[in-house]
Amino acid sequence: MATDEVDLAIGQCEAVAGDGARAVSGSDPTVGDRELVVAAQSGDRAAFAALVERYQGQIYGYLRARVLQASDAEDLAQEVFLRSYGARARFDSSAMVGPWLIGIARNLLHEHARKTRRRREVGWTEMCLEVEEQAGPQTERVDELLAQLPECLDSLGNSARQAIDWKYNSRLRLAEIGARLRRSEGAAKLLMFRARQALKKCLERRKERRS
Repeated sequence: MATDEVDLAIGQCEAVAGDGARAVSGSDPTVGDRELVVAAQSGDRAAFAALVERYQGQIYGYLRARVLQASDAEDLAQEVFLRSYGARARFDSSAMVGPWLIGIARNLLHEHARKTRRRREVGWTEMCLEVEEQAGPQTERVDELLAQLPECLDSLGNSARQAIDWKYNSRLRLAEIGARLRRSEGAAKLLMFRARQALKKCLERRKERRS
C-alpha cells in the first residue's frame, strides 16, 4: 500500500479508537454497500470513509468481546480497515461487506494471539475463538454467548477450572497439566475435552433462556 493510501486509511480509522461502539450517523443509508465498494475500488475515498463509518461499531464490538484490553480492540479495529483498504481491489462486490470485515478481524485475532506475550490476554482470545468456532460462523448473537463465558467457567468443577486456567492462561501442555493434577496425560486430555463440552452446554442453555 502506498504511503498516501496508508495515511488515508489511518485517518479514516481514527474514529474507531475514540468512538468504537457509537452508532453510524454520517453514512447515507440510501447508498448500498455494493455501491460504496464499487466506488471505493475505483478510488473514491469518500466511499471508503463511508464504509468505515458504517461498520466501525460492529468491528470494534466484535473485537472488544474477544480481547481483554480496550486498547487492543482499538488497534486491531484500525488494522482491519487498513487491510480492507489494501485488499479492496480483490473484494467481490457481490459479497457482503460485514462478513468480509469480520473474516479479516478473525484472522487478526489469530495473529494477535500468536504474537502477544501477555499470556492472560492471549488465553482469553484463544478461548473466545474456540467458542466462536464451536458455535459456527453463521450463528447469531455469538457476542452474547461470549458475555456468558465467565459465569460458565465459574460453574465448572475445581479440577476442570484449573485445567482450563493452566491451558489458556499459563500455557501449559497437557502432560504438565496432568502432572499438576496427579493424572496421566490422557486423563488430562479427557478432562479438557469434558470441560470444553460442559462450557458449550452451559452457553447453549443460557442462549436458549435468552431466546
